Amino acid sequence: MEALLTSTLAVALAEIGDKTMLLAIVLATRFRKPVPIVLGILVATLANHGIAAFLGQSVAYLLEGAWFRYAVGASFIAIALWTLVPDKLEDEEASPTRFGAFVTTTVAFFIVEIGDKTQIATIALGAQFQNVLLVTIGTTLGMMLANVPAVFLGNAIVDRVPLTVVRRFAALLFFVVGAWVIAEAAGWLGS
Repeated sequence: MEALLTSTLAVALAEIGDKTMLLAIVLATRFRKPVPIVLGILVATLANHGIAAFLGQSVAYLLEGAWFRYAVGASFIAIALWTLVPDKLEDEEASPTRFGAFVTTTVAFFIVEIGDKTQIATIALGAQFQNVLLVTIGTTLGMMLANVPAVFLGNAIVDRVPLTVVRRFAALLFFVVGAWVIAEAAGWLGS
């Protein structure tokens, strides 16, 4: 249950103000079809984060040991710093194609999520918790919690949500998780 809750919270907070959230807003304002956009986000996130969680779990099995746990902890701290940097959506990522809202959203979200902080967080969470299913469900739920309101509320959400405060809170969460993993690897927290 810890894997599910931590994954959900970490990704939901990291996603606020992220380029995929901006993409959701752009697609919502261009297509004006929220259901296919939400379904596209769901499919793309399940695929992308399922692969990422599997990769994290697989890498952890190959690289067991305290030094790998230090690397996982350090990656959470690096994500904390990365979270403080606001994302901008490039014009080519935002332009919809002739394939409709669902296909455009699915493909765009999958591609834009590659190498994104939430995907890297999913890899780290997969390595930490060793549970592909719960991490994938949790990170996907986190993406949906952040992006579904963006789809339905569009630009109004950007005007009302203090993204700087949310980014700082998300960064703090990632830092605490990273410090926790490092402290645990060092034996400072006991068993």
